[in-house]
Amino acid sequence: MSNNRPTALDLPMVDPLPEKTQKYFDICQDKLGLVPNVLQAYAFDIDKLNAFTALYNDLMLGESGLSKLEREMIAVAVSSINKCFYCLTAHGQAVRELSGNPMLGEMMVMNWRSADLDARQYAMLEFAEMMTVESYKIEEKHRQHLRDVGFSDRDIWDIANVAGFYNMTNRVASATDMRPNDEYHAQSR
Repeated sequence: MSNNRPTALDLPMVDPLPEKTQKYFDICQDKLGLVPNVLQAYAFDIDKLNAFTALYNDLMLGESGLSKLEREMIAVAVSSINKCFYCLTAHGQAVRELSGNPMLGEMMVMNWRSADLDARQYAMLEFAEMMTVESYKIEEKHRQHLRDVGFSDRDIWDIANVAGFYNMTNRVASATDMRPNDEYHAQSR
């Protein structure tokens, strides 16, 4: 990729960024040590950026019966199936950081089934995988299995929405050759 663009598309960020957007990017820089390339990629259209970040923040950081780690694990499991380089790098790092276990992050990226997971996590990722590969085959028995391992119906909604979000973002990232920030590779190891 040339010109240090976050994607293969020639869609430069709005310049200057609106004050609210610049403040958000400054917070990212302070908290993460970087502004994620996905945000920079969307910053050619502030309305699209705001829609993306609102949904991301709600699904990944909002109130949920799923922990932040569990939501990141879904992101990685879905992204692994879809072979999304951007999301595997960024969310694999998040799993490493949130779990404090670099090996878990690597196992999740390669094959979530190789990781030492409890029954709840396994069922959650199995459901996310089924959504990714063959969502049309999901039946009540699959939702009931999630209930049987302790998930509420609200949790099932959240699992489905996080998996659905990453199926969408994986496809956009792959289609535009979105590249992760180099810094992710060395973090939380």
